[in-house]
Amino acid sequence: MTETDHTPRRIVSLQPSATVILAAVGRLERVVACTKYCMELCPEVEGRAIVHDSWTAQTEQIVALNPDLVIAAVPYQEKAVAEILKCGARFLGLAPKTMKDIYADIASIAGLVGRSAAGEMTIEKMKVEIDAIREQVMHRPRVRVYCEEWGKPLIASQAWVAELVSAAGGEFVGSPGSHQIADSIAKEDPHVVVAAWCGAGDRVPLTKIVAERGWQNMRAVQTGRVYCVRDDYLNTPAPTLLHGLRALAAAMHPDLFPQVVGLKCIKDL
Repeated sequence: MTETDHTPRRIVSLQPSATVILAAVGRLERVVACTKYCMELCPEVEGRAIVHDSWTAQTEQIVALNPDLVIAAVPYQEKAVAEILKCGARFLGLAPKTMKDIYADIASIAGLVGRSAAGEMTIEKMKVEIDAIREQVMHRPRVRVYCEEWGKPLIASQAWVAELVSAAGGEFVGSPGSHQIADSIAKEDPHVVVAAWCGAGDRVPLTKIVAERGWQNMRAVQTGRVYCVRDDYLNTPAPTLLHGLRALAAAMHPDLFPQVVGLKCIKDL
């Protein structure tokens, strides 16, 4: 480290997206602590201290690690934010809604750790792959897709997922990030249903939710196009979303894109 290098050296990451971004820009070695969920996406952080996440952060845990940067992201609790701020370290709070926001977060984190060029390369790689899939499906009929990030209550996936659905040749059913009503989704009669429940991995009980919601006559159910996507592929606003994009493309256009790890179909359960 040079005398003019003022970039943070001890980073506490309270959200998997931040950890993934730090890995993508080549600064994972500066992460001194992260959450247990970060380890699932970045096994390379094994051996680092484990702390509570953005929702349940604790001042004592953070202070003990002597960080010079703490990164957190929504969802927050007011109490948890207060706990983070009390630690006295520089704090970066993220609240992305769209792909544009996610690109900005990547650029911000990369800049903070002195890796701006790597951040731009990461963003460009994401855009290139998204555009490549968009080009492959641009002349195909649009597929109507309902995606949800939670099942009780029903909550539609975030706006960045709607953008990925569009890039993969689809029309997003419902309002991104909002509560939905099962009967209303049934009336929309989507071609494809995708469940990516936060914290559920790829273990959403597809057959059960179809039965409980009375969706048996829905077009997606009748044609066997109800899927579960590993939740961090769609719910982690980071380069990980490229996995989610590939999963959506495979669910929407199985004849064009290969099946991917982390995508399960109701017919296979």
